Amino acid sequence: MGSSGDGTAVGGAVPLRQSAEQAPSRPPTTSGERENHTVGYRGPTACAAAGITYRQLDYWARTGLVEPSVRPAYGSGTQRLYSFRDVVVLKIVKRLLDTGVSLQNIRTAVRHLRAGGLTDLAQMTLMSDGATVYECTSPDEVVDLLQGGQGVFGIAVGVVWRDVEGALSELHGERLDTGETLVGHNPHDELARRRNRAV
Repeated sequence: MGSSGDGTAVGGAVPLRQSAEQAPSRPPTTSGERENHTVGYRGPTACAAAGITYRQLDYWARTGLVEPSVRPAYGSGTQRLYSFRDVVVLKIVKRLLDTGVSLQNIRTAVRHLRAGGLTDLAQMTLMSDGATVYECTSPDEVVDLLQGGQGVFGIAVGVVWRDVEGALSELHGERLDTGETLVGHNPHDELARRRNRAV
């Protein structure tokens, strides 16, 4: 567990506010937890799955808060493509902003979320009192934080992960190797399914 606010460690944890260069090194992700970069999600799909507006998405990409890791926009006419992890981070950023966490602390949390392996993310809970963000990786750490009177709300990253997974399964993705549109399992989208079959 660590914090991204005043740098005070909670429960002996390393503060999240360290920059990526100063952060303690993590073991490299194993092949089993490498992210699947064969599918990307266009802006409107990422917005729908994360519950944000396109204006927010565009602003966050232009300011470097959450940039697409699959394909950035190269001038007019090119489409940004977001990875699954990017969409999870977008949804978490929205929740942190909605609860009044400062942009500086959100940037730190985003760097931390991007640095960890996929297994780390699925087991992480972010807790905040509105000013400071803490990472908890076990139920005991959450309880310790709450008993210290510091946590006001929590974001279980694994729950956000499953929400995004469910949302994206009903939306369209794009294969990076062929450019083919992958149609989600949305029963209301018969027209898109027919278009995809015709290609």
